[in-house]
Amino acid sequence: MVGIDLSASSVKVVELSRGQKAALRLERYAIEPIERGAIVDGNIEKPEAVADSLTRALKRCGTRAKEAALALPSGAVITKKISLPGGLREEDYEVQVETEASQYIPFPIDEVNLDFQILGPASSAEDEPDVEVLLAASRKEKVDDRVAVAEMAGLKPVVMDVEPYALRSAVDHVTGFLPDAGQGRIIAVFSIGQTTTSVTVVLNQQTIFEREQAFGGQQLTQELVRLYGLTPEEAEARKRTGDLPDNYQRDLLQPFVEQGATDIGRALQFFFTSTPYTRVDQILLAGGSAVVPGLVEAVAERTQVPTELLSPFKGMELSESIRERQLRGDAPALLVAAGLAMRRFDA
Repeated sequence: MVGIDLSASSVKVVELSRGQKAALRLERYAIEPIERGAIVDGNIEKPEAVADSLTRALKRCGTRAKEAALALPSGAVITKKISLPGGLREEDYEVQVETEASQYIPFPIDEVNLDFQILGPASSAEDEPDVEVLLAASRKEKVDDRVAVAEMAGLKPVVMDVEPYALRSAVDHVTGFLPDAGQGRIIAVFSIGQTTTSVTVVLNQQTIFEREQAFGGQQLTQELVRLYGLTPEEAEARKRTGDLPDNYQRDLLQPFVEQGATDIGRALQFFFTSTPYTRVDQILLAGGSAVVPGLVEAVAERTQVPTELLSPFKGMELSESIRERQLRGDAPALLVAAGLAMRRFDA
């Protein structure tokens, strides 16, 4: 099974397998640019264009997998934790969840795809304690759009996740390699995308804070277009290669890096003022714009918190086809795709 992340700027594909010397092995991956305007605010506006990019990505990475795991953006999903009586049969939980869901979903229940997960006991009662249940619902059209894209590329979608949950799967894998598996450490993950930065703060494999803010790589791209008369596609390409005029670093890159470090510092202050927590032990930067030169150092200096780029492939074996140097630059953008690929190994 391949994990597929559909974002506004690119399609990302990751395939994992069981390793021989490590638990997991990265078999192959690909990142393929997507036509501008094909995906807007998480909505697929041009399915054929997205499917074309996905087809190219599958061909380039050489996978023979036919099953796929995809994810919906958090804005397309309603999630709610509820308490239900323990000890019910599966079909009874389905009825109960559907009844409860109708209270929280602002459109007819027959227009949504609905699922649930029993998280564990919700009370300490000895006889059939209540259980905490996470329900998730999305408009059927949102799910169907992604299913259609996968099918146009010759794949069979078998998992539909939620992007923040897929990201968390990758983060949990990485924190497992920290001393004591990261227990007791407050870790802030900043995923810097094209238009937004998502903030996830984790303690003991539990999310204790989530937020999105308007900062992303598109701001730097737009400045390149404005200052140098490039097309957006040229600007994206030159951003990666560094093939830009001498004044680029001083006039555009440095202000962008400073803005990013400032915004991350503000997000941490918001975390401190809106939760009982007063510290962060580690910052991990992910997303396609996290690899901008100087950002890691600027964030560490601004926040006074150890900061590094996050690779979801930490501790994994790499297949012979993977170029390590290329992977170092690409890995921070592959968190969601890697988290989705890990769903292959769900019990």
